[in-house]
Amino acid sequence: QVQLVESGGGLVQTGGSLRLSCVVSGRTFRLYTMGWFRQAPGKEREFVAAISWSGGTSDHADSVKGRFTISRDNAKNLVYLQMNSLKPEDTAVYYCAAGTSSVRERNYDYWGKGSQVTVSS
Repeated sequence: QVQLVESGGGLVQTGGSLRLSCVVSGRTFRLYTMGWFRQAPGKEREFVAAISWSGGTSDHADSVKGRFTISRDNAKNLVYLQMNSLKPEDTAVYYCAAGTSSVRERNYDYWGKGSQVTVSS
């Protein structure tokens, strides 16, 4: 069974930075495409970023390009989301996800429970 646990969320002021981490259990972490999604109150869950198993391919939503960066460390079973220049509209619960599809397909099999990020104005 694959388990994902997010950490690093919190309260930050507009313009500040946070780094989310997601640790994945299991020996096959390095085979998974990893993604980050978010869901704000009253809104649908939306794609934020994804990275291929090798780290060689990544994708970011237009709303976060230039501000957020996804990365991974396969030796530590970790995936990160570095978030800079945060805005109040980035406030949401952020979810980590793992799957065997490509970065472009955005199809994930496993999900974490989420980490709250709140950006104050």
